[in-house]
Amino acid sequence: YDHETKTLWSSLPGTPVIGPLAHREDLKLEIFPVAPTIWCEWLAEHPDTSVLSPLTDFYRPIVYPQEDYYKSTYYDIGQSRNDVPYVESDGRLETKSGVRGVSVSDSHKAYPVSTLRALRVVNDRVAGRDVVIVSSAISSDFRVYERDGQDFQLPLGPFDGRPGVMVDENGETWTAGESAPVSEDSSTTLLRLSSNIYFWFAWFAFRPETDLYSTLQK
Repeated sequence: YDHETKTLWSSLPGTPVIGPLAHREDLKLEIFPVAPTIWCEWLAEHPDTSVLSPLTDFYRPIVYPQEDYYKSTYYDIGQSRNDVPYVESDGRLETKSGVRGVSVSDSHKAYPVSTLRALRVVNDRVAGRDVVIVSSAISSDFRVYERDGQDFQLPLGPFDGRPGVMVDENGETWTAGESAPVSEDSSTTLLRLSSNIYFWFAWFAFRPETDLYSTLQK
């Protein structure tokens, strides 16, 4: 909700839907990538980080239980069609399965969170654009980059966190950083693409034409 203009915005497409700006088809919020990570991963990559305290003058920490806790405010939402009557049914995934939504131009693709955690590195194409998704096995910290025809894989060695580096088909190591992948000799930098994690029912409600990634397509 935009208090300045008293307009309600839809967070997924980033457009005004109710209020004085709802008729403005030229308005769209810029979507920034978000990393739903865990503390140990975030601290390792950002040791000088600041922390927003949950101790505020408005709500006690107990007000923010885990979403899968039965007393959570949003626990029942999406559990049945009656909870979300505006959602067209799609049985390819469970209603509240998590997906990483990627949009390129007018094309959209959803990647199941469980698949990304298992594979760790996914080389794919969306709307004819080469992309690579680098994933943690223990959190939802996934990064989506362009790959410009490169095929990437994990470096050797066991680890569960989000890979900070990846290796291309020529054996060159790339740094998979916050803003972009950078080649070993720093001569090439690729783009990080905006993407976020959604419930499957929410993503499908706004992107009913979406593709869904499957390992069977490889």
